[in-house]
Amino acid sequence: MRALLAAVLAVLSVYAAAATPSRGSPAREALLEIDSLHTIAGWLRVHGRDGFMDADVADAAGIPRERGEQLLAARQRGFRSDEVLRIAQLHGDYILFMVQRPDDHVYFYLSTPLGGLHKAFLSIPSKSAVVPLEGREAELRFQHEVQYWKDRTSAP
Repeated sequence: MRALLAAVLAVLSVYAAAATPSRGSPAREALLEIDSLHTIAGWLRVHGRDGFMDADVADAAGIPRERGEQLLAARQRGFRSDEVLRIAQLHGDYILFMVQRPDDHVYFYLSTPLGGLHKAFLSIPSKSAVVPLEGREAELRFQHEVQYWKDRTSAP
Protein backbone atom coordinates (compact mmCIF):
# COMPACT_ATOMS: atom_id res chain seq x y z
CA MET A 1 0.00 0.00 0.00
CA ARG A 2 2.83 2.40 0.88
CA ALA A 3 4.58 1.56 -2.38
CA LEU A 4 1.41 2.30 -4.32
CA LEU A 5 0.94 5.58 -2.48
CA ALA A 6 4.56 6.55 -3.10
CA ALA A 7 4.13 5.77 -6.80
CA VAL A 8 0.94 7.84 -7.01
CA LEU A 9 2.59 10.77 -5.24
CA ALA A 10 5.62 10.48 -7.53
CA VAL A 11 3.42 10.55 -10.63
CA LEU A 12 1.47 13.50 -9.28
CA SER A 13 4.67 15.39 -8.53
CA VAL A 14 5.95 14.73 -12.07
CA TYR A 15 2.73 16.12 -13.53
CA ALA A 16 2.86 19.05 -11.16
CA ALA A 17 6.47 19.78 -12.09
CA ALA A 18 5.65 19.55 -15.80
CA ALA A 19 2.87 22.06 -15.35
CA THR A 20 5.25 24.27 -13.31
CA PRO A 21 2.53 25.46 -10.97
CA SER A 22 3.17 28.78 -9.37
CA ARG A 23 3.14 29.23 -5.65
CA GLY A 24 -0.47 28.98 -4.45
CA SER A 25 -1.72 27.45 -7.71
CA PRO A 26 -4.59 24.92 -7.51
CA ALA A 27 -2.29 22.06 -8.62
CA ARG A 28 0.28 22.88 -5.94
CA GLU A 29 -2.42 23.29 -3.27
CA ALA A 30 -3.91 19.91 -4.23
CA LEU A 31 -0.52 18.21 -3.90
CA LEU A 32 0.09 19.84 -0.52
CA GLU A 33 -3.38 18.80 0.65
CA ILE A 34 -2.80 15.18 -0.43
CA ASP A 35 0.56 15.17 1.35
CA SER A 36 -1.01 16.67 4.48
CA LEU A 37 -3.88 14.17 4.53
CA HIS A 38 -1.47 11.28 4.07
CA THR A 39 0.65 12.60 6.96
CA ILE A 40 -2.42 13.04 9.19
CA ALA A 41 -3.66 9.50 8.43
CA GLY A 42 -0.25 8.04 9.26
CA TRP A 43 -0.04 10.10 12.45
CA LEU A 44 -3.49 8.89 13.55
CA ARG A 45 -2.47 5.28 12.89
CA VAL A 46 0.56 5.70 15.17
CA HIS A 47 -0.55 8.29 17.73
CA GLY A 48 -4.31 7.90 17.66
CA ARG A 49 -6.17 6.11 20.39
CA ASP A 50 -8.66 3.33 19.93
CA GLY A 51 -12.17 4.69 19.74
CA PHE A 52 -15.44 4.43 17.93
CA MET A 53 -17.51 6.30 15.38
CA ASP A 54 -21.27 6.22 15.87
CA ALA A 55 -23.33 4.63 13.09
CA ASP A 56 -25.46 7.79 12.69
CA VAL A 57 -22.34 9.86 12.06
CA ALA A 58 -20.97 7.27 9.63
CA ASP A 59 -24.30 7.23 7.76
CA ALA A 60 -24.48 11.04 7.55
CA ALA A 61 -20.90 11.15 6.27
CA GLY A 62 -21.42 8.31 3.82
CA ILE A 63 -18.94 5.91 5.41
CA PRO A 64 -19.93 2.32 4.61
CA ARG A 65 -20.67 0.01 7.54
CA GLU A 66 -21.92 -3.50 8.10
CA ARG A 67 -25.63 -4.03 8.55
CA GLY A 68 -26.47 -3.68 12.24
CA GLU A 69 -23.06 -2.23 13.10
CA GLN A 70 -23.70 0.58 15.61
CA LEU A 71 -20.09 1.50 16.41
CA LEU A 72 -17.24 1.57 13.91
CA ALA A 73 -13.71 1.10 15.23
CA ALA A 74 -11.57 4.19 14.64
CA ARG A 75 -8.20 5.61 15.58
CA GLN A 76 -8.83 9.06 16.98
CA ARG A 77 -7.39 12.10 18.68
CA GLY A 78 -9.09 15.16 20.09
CA PHE A 79 -7.98 18.54 21.34
CA ARG A 80 -9.78 21.41 23.00
CA SER A 81 -8.64 25.00 22.59
CA ASP A 82 -10.63 27.83 24.04
CA GLU A 83 -14.17 26.49 23.71
CA VAL A 84 -13.65 24.59 20.46
CA LEU A 85 -13.31 20.81 20.47
CA ARG A 86 -11.61 19.20 17.48
CA ILE A 87 -11.58 15.46 16.84
CA ALA A 88 -10.02 13.55 13.96
CA GLN A 89 -10.99 9.93 13.36
CA LEU A 90 -9.47 7.42 10.98
CA HIS A 91 -11.64 4.48 9.91
CA GLY A 92 -10.09 2.45 7.10
CA ASP A 93 -9.20 4.98 4.42
CA TYR A 94 -11.63 7.60 5.71
CA ILE A 95 -10.59 10.59 7.78
CA LEU A 96 -13.39 12.41 9.55
CA PHE A 97 -12.67 15.81 11.06
CA MET A 98 -15.18 17.15 13.60
CA VAL A 99 -15.25 20.66 15.03
CA GLN A 100 -17.65 21.42 17.87
CA ARG A 101 -18.21 25.07 18.65
CA PRO A 102 -19.90 26.49 21.75
CA ASP A 103 -22.93 27.60 19.71
CA ASP A 104 -24.15 23.97 19.49
CA HIS A 105 -22.83 23.59 15.94
CA VAL A 106 -20.73 20.59 14.94
CA TYR A 107 -18.93 20.73 11.59
CA PHE A 108 -17.92 17.48 9.86
CA TYR A 109 -15.47 17.05 6.98
CA LEU A 110 -15.01 13.64 5.36
CA SER A 111 -11.89 12.96 3.34
CA THR A 112 -9.48 10.26 2.26
CA PRO A 113 -5.70 10.60 2.11
CA LEU A 114 -5.71 10.67 -1.70
CA GLY A 115 -9.11 12.17 -2.39
CA GLY A 116 -9.33 15.43 -0.48
CA LEU A 117 -12.71 16.65 0.73
CA HIS A 118 -15.56 14.25 -0.07
CA LYS A 119 -18.36 15.69 2.02
CA ALA A 120 -18.93 18.49 4.51
CA PHE A 121 -21.95 19.05 6.69
CA LEU A 122 -23.12 20.89 9.77
CA SER A 123 -25.00 19.20 12.58
CA ILE A 124 -27.16 21.22 14.94
CA PRO A 125 -28.07 18.73 17.69
CA SER A 126 -30.55 21.01 19.48
CA LYS A 127 -32.63 21.17 16.29
CA SER A 128 -31.92 17.61 15.14
CA ALA A 129 -30.75 19.17 11.88
CA VAL A 130 -28.02 18.19 9.44
CA VAL A 131 -27.20 20.74 6.75
CA PRO A 132 -24.82 20.05 3.83
CA LEU A 133 -21.94 22.48 3.37
CA GLU A 134 -20.82 23.08 -0.17
CA GLY A 135 -18.73 25.32 -2.34
CA ARG A 136 -15.86 27.56 -1.41
CA GLU A 137 -16.92 27.94 2.24
CA ALA A 138 -16.78 24.18 2.81
CA GLU A 139 -13.43 23.92 1.05
CA LEU A 140 -11.92 26.79 3.07
CA ARG A 141 -13.15 25.36 6.37
CA PHE A 142 -11.80 21.94 5.38
CA GLN A 143 -8.40 23.38 4.45
CA HIS A 144 -8.30 25.13 7.82
CA GLU A 145 -8.89 21.80 9.60
CA VAL A 146 -6.28 20.02 7.49
CA GLN A 147 -3.75 22.72 8.42
CA TYR A 148 -4.72 22.47 12.11
CA TRP A 149 -4.14 18.71 12.12
CA LYS A 150 -1.01 18.92 9.97
CA ASP A 151 0.41 21.31 12.58
CA ARG A 152 -0.53 18.82 15.30
CA THR A 153 1.44 16.05 13.57
CA SER A 154 4.63 18.08 13.91
CA ALA A 155 4.01 19.24 17.49
CA PRO A 156 6.21 17.64 20.14
